[in-house]
Amino acid sequence: MKQRNSSIQCSVTSCKYNLKTDGYCTLDTIKVGTPEKNPTQCACTECDSFCKE
Repeated sequence: MKQRNSSIQCSVTSCKYNLKTDGYCTLDTIKVGTPEKNPTQCACTECDSFCKE
């Protein structure tokens, strides 16, 4: 059974690492990245650990 990481909240329910029952990630760590050279907004960043379910 997957266990939640209470340090990583996640609302992306299409990710296989999202614990659907309470909105947390099941990974120990995640990598956050950006496709932009100089991001200026939160929307410019993304979870590089995402894996489509």
